[in-house]
Amino acid sequence: MIVPAEKELRTVLARFAQARIDHDVCPTGRTSKALEDATYTLCVMTGARTAEQALRVADTLLEQYAGRTGVSRETETLAA
Repeated sequence: MIVPAEKELRTVLARFAQARIDHDVCPTGRTSKALEDATYTLCVMTGARTAEQALRVADTLLEQYAGRTGVSRETETLAA
């Protein structure tokens, strides 16, 4: 699986969440299609077969992103 960029993953998660809320509040053909599309995109992005699996993978990826070190506060502190 190609690991998605954090920004794109967060964007797809937000789209999925909004589609889920819209469909739960007032289910229509449009909200059903939006939820189906968002679920498909999330599953493809995470390499999962179900929304539940995709959300678990996304959580794991977000934890990994949070644990990354790059140019961080440590570097900024040392430079100051």
